[in-house]
Amino acid sequence: MSTFWSLWVIVLTLANLALITWVLFANRKVAVDDQAEPENNTTGHVYDGIEEYDNPLPRWWFMLFVATLLFTAAYLAVYPGLGNFKGFGDWTSVGALEKQQEKAQAKFSENFGQYLEMPIEQIAEDREALKMGARIFANNCAVCHGADGGGNFGFPNLTDNAWLYGGTPEKILETLNNGRQGMMPPQGPVIGEEGVKNVAEYVLSLNGLEHNAEMAAEGQKVFGTVCMACHGADGKGNQALGAPNLTDNIWLYGSSREQIQHTIRGGRQNVMPAQDDKLREDKIRLVAAYVYSLSRQEDEQQ
Repeated sequence: MSTFWSLWVIVLTLANLALITWVLFANRKVAVDDQAEPENNTTGHVYDGIEEYDNPLPRWWFMLFVATLLFTAAYLAVYPGLGNFKGFGDWTSVGALEKQQEKAQAKFSENFGQYLEMPIEQIAEDREALKMGARIFANNCAVCHGADGGGNFGFPNLTDNAWLYGGTPEKILETLNNGRQGMMPPQGPVIGEEGVKNVAEYVLSLNGLEHNAEMAAEGQKVFGTVCMACHGADGKGNQALGAPNLTDNIWLYGSSREQIQHTIRGGRQNVMPAQDDKLREDKIRLVAAYVYSLSRQEDEQQ
């Protein structure tokens, strides 16, 4: 706040307090004093036949106002309220927040701190840890990946053991901490509309879905020159690049012919936001263990 506006606030605040104090004490006096007829000590104002007496505030009410003014003066002296004046208490909202965070950190460290040194595999065996991880997941991750981790349109299923970047504890931690920036570049301008349709038929064939064999054969040629660099010659993907496996019949944007063509033609962009600045390290490890346990459930069922 500039010096001018600081002074402006200070002057207006103090002037208003002074005015309120003057009005309060000025009304302690009785202006109308009829000694001859005390019962006629009225202001002369009549409203619907009701006369207004010139009586001061009751003492208890007056003292309540005085206490309020004293509290206001003390508050403005201790806390910031007069422009740039910080107050003698040196209080700030940031400082108050940091103290609360320190208290919360000390409290939560008792519950979460023990997981900082534990391997993710070991945490995944701890029922209480998984319950905490599930709650953190529900509050921070479920909006995209679903309450059960089953994913949504454009957001990966975390329970099917099909990983874009790898499903080891180290890779899961890396994803949670740093986030991911996935991009499928648009190929429409490169291979043309006919190429888009042919490659889509080839991708359908890789998954055993209904397709046009002649177009798929032509699409395989285009795939070998344009798409193989990321998805591999066999279409099984590349976790180092986050390129998905195109043969496992697991789809991020749907398996319809139209959706596949749309992906090839216009590309896709996905962002997994980094969580290291939102969640503490111990909480991230609990979420990682929970996600790791989700994928293991499918392995056990198989």
